[in-house]
Order: sequence, then C-alpha cells, then structure tokens
Amino acid sequence: MIKQLFVTGCLLGLSIQALAIPTTAPTIEPTKMQSVTTRKLVEMLSSRHYRNLVVDDALSEAFLDKYLSSLDPARMFFLAADIAEFTKHKHQFDNDFKSGDLAYGFSIYDRYRQRLTGRLESVIRILEDKKHLFDFTKDEMVELDREESPWPKTLAEADELWDKRLRLSILNQKLSGKEPEKARETLLKRYQNQLKRIAQQTGADVYESLINSLTLLYDPHTNYFSPRTSENFNINMSLSLEGIGAVLQSEDEHTKIVRLVAGGPAHKQGQLKPADKIVGVGQGEKGEITDVIGWRLDEVVDKIRGKKGSIVRLEVLDEDDTTRVIAIKRDQVKLEDQAAQKAILEIDDNGVKRKVGVIDIPAFYIDFKAARAGDPNYRSTTRDVARLVTELKNEGVNGIVLDLRSNGGGSLQEATQLTDLFINQGPVVQIRSSDGRVARDHRAYSSALYSGPMAVLINRLSASASEIFAGAIQDYQRGLVVGTPSFGKGTVQLLTRMPEGELKLTESKFYRVSGESTQHRGVVPDITMPAIVNHDEVGESAYENALPWDTIHAAAHARYFDFSKIMPTLTKNHEARIKDNPDFIFIKEQFALSSKNAERTHVSLNKKTREAEKADMEAQALAIENKRRIAKKEKPFANIQAYKDDQENKEEERNANYGSKDSQIDIKDDAMLTETGYILVDLANALSSDMVALQAPLHKKR
Repeated sequence: MIKQLFVTGCLLGLSIQALAIPTTAPTIEPTKMQSVTTRKLVEMLSSRHYRNLVVDDALSEAFLDKYLSSLDPARMFFLAADIAEFTKHKHQFDNDFKSGDLAYGFSIYDRYRQRLTGRLESVIRILEDKKHLFDFTKDEMVELDREESPWPKTLAEADELWDKRLRLSILNQKLSGKEPEKARETLLKRYQNQLKRIAQQTGADVYESLINSLTLLYDPHTNYFSPRTSENFNINMSLSLEGIGAVLQSEDEHTKIVRLVAGGPAHKQGQLKPADKIVGVGQGEKGEITDVIGWRLDEVVDKIRGKKGSIVRLEVLDEDDTTRVIAIKRDQVKLEDQAAQKAILEIDDNGVKRKVGVIDIPAFYIDFKAARAGDPNYRSTTRDVARLVTELKNEGVNGIVLDLRSNGGGSLQEATQLTDLFINQGPVVQIRSSDGRVARDHRAYSSALYSGPMAVLINRLSASASEIFAGAIQDYQRGLVVGTPSFGKGTVQLLTRMPEGELKLTESKFYRVSGESTQHRGVVPDITMPAIVNHDEVGESAYENALPWDTIHAAAHARYFDFSKIMPTLTKNHEARIKDNPDFIFIKEQFALSSKNAERTHVSLNKKTREAEKADMEAQALAIENKRRIAKKEKPFANIQAYKDDQENKEEERNANYGSKDSQIDIKDDAMLTETGYILVDLANALSSDMVALQAPLHKKR
C-alpha cells in the first residue's frame, strides 16, 4: 500500500510539473472591494431570495461541487489529487463567504489556470506537429457527457482523454466537409485563442465565475454581473440592437441559443432554433468563419452584432455532431415586427365551412415612451388585439384562436390587460414575495370584449407573461388551452447594484388564480399536441436548481364554462384526426429520430462507422419526409441531395421575403394551428346555443 501511494504521488508530481503555468503569468488575487461585495451579496441572498437557503456546511459543499463543475464540466483538466485537496476545504466556504475571504476560491481558480494553460500548450504542440497523425480507423468510443465520470488520476489518463477529444473534434469537422488540414488549422486557432484569453483574464473574471457558483445554487436566474458584464452585455437581454434577435447563454465551452426574439431577424429567417450551439461566426456572405468555441459570451455577441442590413453567418452544431451554416441579415427588432396579426382559417365541419379567426401574438409589447408622452395612438399588445378581435367579429368568425407559440413574454401589464378583453372583472395573477406576502393587484376591470368560443395555442417556448395569460384563461374556464406544456418561467427578478457590479436576484413567484404556480411545470394544456422540442433540453425544468412547482391559496374567481363533461369527446375527436394525419405522423417520427440521436452516451472515432451512421440518419430523415409527401400526394425526393436542395431553396425564399409588410400571417401548412381550429369548432358545437355567449360568473367559495 505504501509503495502504491508513493508511485501515485510521483506520477502526480510529474503531472503538475508538465502542466505548470508559465512563471510570467502572475497569480490573480481578490480585491478588498470584492470582499465587501461578497459579504453584501451573502446578506442579500439570505434575506431577499425567494428560496430560503441556510449558508452552512451543506451549502458550502454544494458550492464546491458547482464551482468545480463550472470550471471543468468534462473533468479533463483537474486531476483526482486536486479534487482530494480541494475537498478538505469543502465545509469552509460558507464561513469564507460570510467574512468575505476569497483566497481559497481564487487559489482553486489559479490551479485551474495551471491545468488549462499546460493542457492548451500541449495540445497546440500536437496540432503544430504536421508529423503527428490522427488515427480514425480504430473502433474506439468517446464518452459524450463526463459530468459524472471520475477525474483522471494521472497525466496518462488525462492525455488519453484529450487524445480522443482531439480526434473527435477533427473527425466532426471532416464529416462536415472540411479538409483535414483545414480542420487541424481550425482547432489550432481555437486553442491558441483560448490560451490568449486565459492570459488576459482579470480578477473580475475570476470573481464572477466564483460567485456565480454560489448564486446559481439558489436558482438559475440569480446571477452576479461584474462591471464589465453589466456595461457590455446583460445575459438576459436579447441582441435587439442591430443584431439577430436572439437570447444567448454560455454552456460549457459553447454559446447556446436560449430563445429567439419575436419579430427579430433570426425568428423571421426561420432556421435557428433554441438549444442550437453556435461554434463559428462569419461576416458577410463570403467572410471566413471564425471558430468561437471557448469564447466569452460577450465576445461572441460582439462578433454577431453589426451594422443593420449586413450579413452574419453562424456555424451551428446539430445534435448529430455535424454543423450547418445559417446566413442572417442583421436588423433592429422593431415594435411593428412584434405586432399581433390576424388570419382566418376555414374548417370543414361535416361539409359546412366554419370560419375560425387566428390572432398571432409574438410578444407582450407596449410602446412605453409613446404611452408616457400621452400619445393616444401608442402601440401595445392589448390595443392591437382588441382591434383585430373587433375585425374578426365583424367578419363573422365562429371562434378565435390566440396563438402564443414561442411567445417568450414581455410586459406583465399587457398580459393582465389582454386577459381583460376576454373575461369580466377579476384577478389575473397572484405574486408571492419571499416574505410570504401575496399581491393580487393585477386584475381585469372591464367587461369582456369577446364572449365567443376561444382557444389558446402554446408550446414549450411560451413563457412568463404568456403563461400568465394562458393560465388565467384556463382557470376561468373561459377557453381551451391547446399545445404542449409551456416553459415554466414563473419567477420575478430584481436587479440590485452591489458595491462592485450588480446582482440579479429572484425575489418573487407568479401564481395563477387557482393557486397553482406557473414555475417549473408551466401551463399544462387541456388538449396536448405532439412535442417538437426536447423538454429535457428546453424549459425551466431543464435548469439545475430551478425553483419547484407549488401552490398557495386560490383567489376567488369566476367559472364561465364547465368543460369537464365535453373534454372526453373533444380529446377523442382530436386523437382520431391526428392519428392518420401525415403532418402529425411526420412531427412524431421526426421528433423520435432526433430524440434517439440525442440519447447517445458515446460516439465512435471510426471514420467509416461515423459516415455510415450519418448516411443512415439522412436516409431515415428522407424516408420520413417522403412518407409525408406521398401521403399528401406530392412528388417524393429522389435522393438526399434533392431534399437538401429544396431546403436551401426555401431558405433563399425566406431571406428574399424578409422585411415584407404582409398584414396577414402565414397559416399555410401549419398542422398544429389547423388542428386547433378543428378543436375550437368541436368546442363551439359542443356548447349549447345559450352557452356560447359569456355566462354570468359562477363563484365558488374556497
């Protein structure tokens, strides 16, 4: 045993020496102001955060796990001996934070810089050595997610992990069409840039990483922003100024799409989607794409932003580890681009044509500046929808669908006032603060503008204000909610200045009038549609330490209809319609194929195996598409290239139509919207004629 320990110790000593940071790089030390900020931050978290966490040994231990995971999520830099050393301090961080002592937290980061710098230098030497050949003929596998894997015990173990990682990166690029030397050059630049960034790191960078490992234990929306982050880029704000209109976040070494801004360039272009990972950014139609893996979030943002009307090209990583390039014309996200629009669906009701009005609401917007200036014609969601509802009523529609798919929220005031168009007086949402007080100030005050049958269509990207509106309509049983469970963002954040930087802190939660939270679980539809995004990847429940779903006392509210007796029939009719519907079959099969691919835990390093897997995936995708086309009496694609060419043509068509001012939304080939129209017609038919008009509120004592 003694001999074994001695041998291991020698190996670790060699590892540390081999990965040592250059002596010219000074150790980064915490500042007095950061110490003061830490004491204030701990006080704020303890007294103001909605989640009542005690700053004790348990929290200290959780912090260390979070900190190490944030620095080295794939467990490829630190060695097992490092972790054993750090763990000796695992119950001390709570005391350190209370006193503002950041020394040990900074020393862990310094060790990380040593490991990272040494590893990058080693990898760069390998890539610069043209005689070093990478073997893609062996039947070896790479573990994709190493979050729960053991830390390497020796340098030899770490070397093996990195050898596989390098080969995987090069193989992925080769499979995406890059020549071997170009792939090597891309990786070389990537690691050289990362090495340069490490050398440029400041104490503010270290502190932000350290302290956010504490704040994120409370919930995923509580974050500390360093002065640089606060000034240059707010993580929760979109690229709305001459950008692409997307909300981004860092995930490991990638930049991930969280959501698209309604009416923004990326939303209109149509190819970028949530959970996509941006790995490269190019300027103009032909500019070289710069690899951005490992870049800071604000640096990626700077590359994406640019002059209005210019083109930015994003290289995006797919779930099957291949990339595609998306060209997007930069523009400003204007209020009119987010404005609600209407259309009319014609539904065949056993030979009778029924007209269903559709109102697409991309966001809950209001022109605050014009409203405060007293402009009687200021724009807002409620004002626009009220006008569209009146127009649809005059056109004799049999019901109205409010389409809130991918509506990420916006003004709480607008969510309340929009609800007021469809119900009489009553509460719309409850807000519970961290001290237990419940406010019910957001209410409907007017008589309903529209009293006919209605449905609200939601999906996984319907969040925040969308969930408040949909939840209220469902609780009042004023209309049916159709689609997939919503995002589940039911918390309220407050931005507070700290002695240095800012703290965004979750202080309240939204609750429906039924008393149910919108947090975590979201709004569950009355009738469910097939999913098109992976709920494990997108949504509040996908976040670590998300606040849970819970309930409080219900607020007294009306019930306009009793849907319970007719829901079985509505659901049965819905399921019968989509069972053999080629579009819904396509959605289900495409999602199943994507989910199967995402479930992989390992990937092959054998080039022929990967090429065969890629060909098989493409063949399956083509078969699913052609199955739909044949069922719809359309000509099938002859091969995968014809399918890809068709997709490129559609992209060019979208780009050509970008910026058009068509006042009618495009409802063609929207299977979920059409099916919602059928559900709404079924609802109208099921309701007796004297119940179609808005009923007197039925109050139930609680």
